[in-house]
Amino acid sequence: MLNVDKQCDTFLYRQVIDLITENMESGTLLPGDRLPSLRKMSRTAGVSIPTVRQAYVELERRRRVESRPQSGFYVRHLAANELVLPTRTTAARPAHLHCRSLMERVYDGINNPDLVPLGIANPSMAKSAAKTLHRAMKRVMARAEERSLGYASTLGEPSLRRQIAYHYLDTVGAQVEPDEICITNGGQEALLLALSSVASAGDVIAVETPTYHGMLELIDSLGMLAVEIETCPEEGVTLEQLERTFKKHPVKVCMFSTTLGNPLGVSLPDEERTRLVKLLEDYDVALVEDDVYGDLRFDGQRPMPVQFLGGKARILTCGSFSKTAASGYRIGWVVAGERIDEIARRKRAFSCSSGYLQQLTLADFLASGDYNRHLKSLRPVLKRNSERMQALVAEHFPSETRTSRPAGGSVLWLELPKMVDAEKLFDAAMAAGISIAPGHIFSPCACYLNFIRLSFGHPWTEKTEEAIKWLGQQVAKLAA
Repeated sequence: MLNVDKQCDTFLYRQVIDLITENMESGTLLPGDRLPSLRKMSRTAGVSIPTVRQAYVELERRRRVESRPQSGFYVRHLAANELVLPTRTTAARPAHLHCRSLMERVYDGINNPDLVPLGIANPSMAKSAAKTLHRAMKRVMARAEERSLGYASTLGEPSLRRQIAYHYLDTVGAQVEPDEICITNGGQEALLLALSSVASAGDVIAVETPTYHGMLELIDSLGMLAVEIETCPEEGVTLEQLERTFKKHPVKVCMFSTTLGNPLGVSLPDEERTRLVKLLEDYDVALVEDDVYGDLRFDGQRPMPVQFLGGKARILTCGSFSKTAASGYRIGWVVAGERIDEIARRKRAFSCSSGYLQQLTLADFLASGDYNRHLKSLRPVLKRNSERMQALVAEHFPSETRTSRPAGGSVLWLELPKMVDAEKLFDAAMAAGISIAPGHIFSPCACYLNFIRLSFGHPWTEKTEEAIKWLGQQVAKLAA
């Protein structure tokens, strides 16, 4: 920032606006960046605080910056592409997974450390908690070195289950009994235990569309069928179509992410949650809720999992620390309620127990307050990354491109021009050293042929920006 020229005829506040705008256009200030405080900008530019405030308010009126309560002013992302259209699945039928081979190729890319990781949803890496977790592990080892290397009980370490129960109480006011929680090997085992406890081979499972590809692979591996439910990118799963599907097909279980979905990043409104519980009760359908992203909503109140709204519906909630704290720890959980004994039996059969040292470390991490502090610092980083990615997509992708507006999490869902084949784009990106997730794998019927999912859940670098620019150029070529 440079001092303003007080001898110039231009109003001082307009000079401050020009200085900030120049820094935006040069790339010094990026979407999501915080502007200097009023006091700091006053000293830097050599003008009064009221003058700076007038400049910031005018920039906000022009929609170049936004004010955030008790935080300051931030650079807004550029005018983004149109919002992705709601899905249309009125003719959807229960189906097996159609794109297993492509899914395997996508996982090969995800696990390649040499690629720019736009294909993996790993938000905990955007701002690592490694140092605080390491300190927690050292404390645990000092207190109980030998015990921490043994087996944990099947349901998991009691102190961790208590901390998870307290976290629900603290964040959404939900009363959860620690004895109703089973610790699992990541969120995927939590989903496996929950689904297999309420459904069997041949059953029909209702899923949002698009939905998390790991959920689809799990349903297919258990010999079950998935039926897609229309999902709005702003309001979440469409309950009218869900009821029509209940009437048309023998749905046994719903597998939804009502708190914060993947890949749309949408939360189901509170009034719709209540309607969902009533529908589940009326049609005697169980719900397995994937709540792994619930703690990563950018702003406002953390959404409450449907299980805690009351009612008589059979609902299990699955969570994990993989997306919020440490993916490599592989620690998740199921809030099973009265089905806890069935979950425990299946846990013993599938994996016996989960890593004891990791459980003790995470229990300490939560009890010390470090987990909440980590979330408080992680969410703004993810929001800033989201805004940067949306800005780059708006700048470098064809104008027909549509994007999601995630309320949280770590991924952006892109609808590309209709003639673009996402699988061809995936192959080209892999050859260029970039991993992405083609839309095919987010539907059992491989419906999203011109869609991709991009992850902003990693440290933002120049390589990230160059990869997005390259993808935009490649999309333009495929669309020509």
